[in-house]
Amino acid sequence: MCASYERERLESRLAEPMRGLLPVIRSCVRWARRPLQPAARLWRRNLQLRVVAFTLLMSVGVVLLLGFVVIGQVKNGLLDAKEKAATNQATGGFSIAQDMADKGSQSQDASGSGTPQGPIDSGTWLNSLVGQFASGGKGVYWIVALSPGAGDEPSFGEGSVNARGPRGSGSVLPEQSIPKSLSDAVETHTGALKQYTLIRTDDGNQPRPALAVGKRLTDINGNTYQLYYLFPFDQEEKTLGLVKGTLATAGIFVVVLLGAIAWLVTRQVVTPVRMAAGIAERLAAGRLQERMQVTGEDDIARLGESFNKMAQNLQVKIQQLEDLSRMQRRFVSDVSHELRTPLTTVRMAADVIHDARTDFDPVTARSAELLQNQLDRFESLLSDLLEISRFDAGAAELSAEPIDLREVVRRVVDAAEPLAERKGSRVVVRGDAQPVIAEADPRRVERVLRNLVVNAIEHGEGQDVMVRLATADGAVAVAVRDYGVGLKPGEATRVFNRFWRADPARARTTGGTGLGLSIAVEDARLHGGWLQAWGEPGGGSQFRMTLPRTAGDSLRGSPIPLEPDDSRRNRGLNSSGLPARASTQAAVPVPRAGAGDGRTAEAGRIREAGVRGPQMPGMPSMPGAQPRPPTADPAALPGSGARVVERRDAVREDDF
Repeated sequence: MCASYERERLESRLAEPMRGLLPVIRSCVRWARRPLQPAARLWRRNLQLRVVAFTLLMSVGVVLLLGFVVIGQVKNGLLDAKEKAATNQATGGFSIAQDMADKGSQSQDASGSGTPQGPIDSGTWLNSLVGQFASGGKGVYWIVALSPGAGDEPSFGEGSVNARGPRGSGSVLPEQSIPKSLSDAVETHTGALKQYTLIRTDDGNQPRPALAVGKRLTDINGNTYQLYYLFPFDQEEKTLGLVKGTLATAGIFVVVLLGAIAWLVTRQVVTPVRMAAGIAERLAAGRLQERMQVTGEDDIARLGESFNKMAQNLQVKIQQLEDLSRMQRRFVSDVSHELRTPLTTVRMAADVIHDARTDFDPVTARSAELLQNQLDRFESLLSDLLEISRFDAGAAELSAEPIDLREVVRRVVDAAEPLAERKGSRVVVRGDAQPVIAEADPRRVERVLRNLVVNAIEHGEGQDVMVRLATADGAVAVAVRDYGVGLKPGEATRVFNRFWRADPARARTTGGTGLGLSIAVEDARLHGGWLQAWGEPGGGSQFRMTLPRTAGDSLRGSPIPLEPDDSRRNRGLNSSGLPARASTQAAVPVPRAGAGDGRTAEAGRIREAGVRGPQMPGMPSMPGAQPRPPTADPAALPGSGARVVERRDAVREDDF
């Protein structure tokens, strides 16, 4: 255990410098990628550019492949023709050289002088042979004569020429131009042999590729020597260069032509698509009269006609829906106003009956109390309907002024204190040590917070309700946290729908109308803010209102995370309330909310500024656990209550 602990400490100390370098590396990568972002954005958004680029790339590949094949075929054909012509010419030359040697030997033996003559100098004869053969092949081939075994033959006096020395026409260096492997092979074979080589000269020019064809022959004295024809590839190189230039020019022309064709073809397809995209954006912006220009009878034309028909149908349907919505709003507004007069009369009569209920029998007195309660609820519903109709008609006005949200929260908490006492809950406020100033409508903000606090008390199952305030980065936020039944997956967005209930069978003990959260989210939107919800089954819920500190500013984030620090996921627990990995932590049974004494002293502690937060009833705290920010910004749809979180079954390394 000690060795393992020391090893972990050493690894952590070695990893510290790397952790410090990671931000620097990330910033360097971002700096390097910044100039490429416009090009990458253009590449992603421009279909025509991608099609033309792919066409050019494929065209270049095809042209290169075709060029390699054609050049290879031409090169092989030129080499084959060169070898055949060189072999035929060299074979004829070898025959002539051997005939000359044989005739010279015979004429020397059958001399008519009657006196024996000495042998003809082989060196002189070879020089004459090389000069004679080279005179007929200037610019076409070179002649080289080699006599292997030089030094074995004695010289014929001081003025004689060594018969064993190498000889070459022009400025050719014989021994450097003939490969050793070819000369050895010619020495051991009787036929003509050929091999590619490089012609080296003593005039300072670069070596030139050539074909060497050689054969072992006998001279006029019967001594063996090797005769070589060197055929340079000058003409073949010129021909091959001409073919390469022609193919390169034709390839460039073909690639450019194919790119232009691809651009023209894709333009005919992409232009109507871009036009349709632009018209669709204008339709989405409310300009329902926009239509595509249709010409021809092809597929694009049929697409344009279908698009125009769709736009026409959408315009008709939207107009019908707008008319219907306008009628509904007018109906709700008219009915609400018309109900004011009879409701006032009924209210006056109900107040008289309610004040005289002590003179009635018990049943009539109870009926008077029920009538009074339902009239209160009816008046509240009527006021909410009028407020909703103002939002629907776009007639809601914002009277923003600098306010301290702490004062608004205190008024809301004081007003909800009787309900909290009846439910057995406490409302704890945190984050009110410093002023939380924002430009907002105090009436609307108070209505939102009153709705959130009352709902938290009603659904809190007798547990404490935490109200937290915070301000940072040009935004202020108020979060209301309860530890009651919570929200099921998907209910965090539906909770803001009108007349929606998580449990339809649940009674509204506080006389709610079902429109409170709908009005609250509209109030938040009117401020340019967010009203969002988070919850987990059996783990309570949290509603967060975020407003810009200055009216008219845009929100970039919230100073309070939507998912609280004491959620199951942030405490390393699964959806059942058990540790995420049973092999490392013992499973702890979680009693149901409200079981036993339920409310403990742990429920009153808040995790804020290093202070341990509230624990679920009966839930043990994680030793050494630190608050973690949410892994994703929950403000997916501002004001709609939607949120983005990672999957429940995703296991993170820091959860253990």
